[in-house]
Amino acid sequence: MNITSLRTFLAIVDTGSLVRASQQLNVTQSTVTARLRTLEEELGQQLLNRQKSGATLTPAGTKLLRYARIITGLWRQARYETGLPAGLSSVCTFGCDRELWHGPGRAFFDGVVSGHPEMAVSVQQGSARDLEEWLASGLVDVILTYDSVARGPQTVHALPPEELVLYSDRPGSSIKADPQYVFVDHGEDYRRSHGESYHDAGIARISFDSSWWALQFLLDRGGSAYLPRALASPHVAEGRLHELTEAPVYTRKKYLIVNDTAALSWDWFAPLVAQLSQPA
Repeated sequence: MNITSLRTFLAIVDTGSLVRASQQLNVTQSTVTARLRTLEEELGQQLLNRQKSGATLTPAGTKLLRYARIITGLWRQARYETGLPAGLSSVCTFGCDRELWHGPGRAFFDGVVSGHPEMAVSVQQGSARDLEEWLASGLVDVILTYDSVARGPQTVHALPPEELVLYSDRPGSSIKADPQYVFVDHGEDYRRSHGESYHDAGIARISFDSSWWALQFLLDRGGSAYLPRALASPHVAEGRLHELTEAPVYTRKKYLIVNDTAALSWDWFAPLVAQLSQPA
């Protein structure tokens, strides 16, 4: 088994066909077919059902998929770390929930980059499940997430909770009857609390699962929405958004989770966590 064969397998899965995989990898279709056949022969299992309409995973292929992503990711990480240019002695791989980049994610990144010029930094965004799997498999060293679950030798650092505040482009907007209200899904706990507070407000016409997208919508088209304070504050300072102070304020917990093995060699990590743990 080799990395090239696994990458080819992943390309077929991601694109849905051998033809599109060959285009993505910039090789002939016969090369893609040969690589897949070699991989299947090594494992003694058929990995893909090949049809005119495309390629689908067999049960064996489904089992291999997770490991293939981990193996190719670790290989990419190993090449990255061993190929560091002169002047760089180590690397920090940081996984961040996309919703947390604006605020604590950027603050962690800036703390590492500004304070440690000898360290390379690799940042990847992902869902809570992605981040958990990446950390457990060693693809990343530390993650910033809303989920406090840790696997094995990992340490969970609780950070100050995120404040979710109702903002509008109009300072006099109605809190419960704004026809331009945009619902932003901030997770299960938020949905429950929001539903209790606004049980009689009806269903919002527009909804997003991304604070960033909702913010752009408000800036472009107007309206009101619950957004993280750290994300909205610059636009409040510019006068483009206004906090509706009579509305309920919600909080969402967030956590920095680190692989203990990586943190052993980071004398800077504990002070940076302490800095991030200070109330805003």
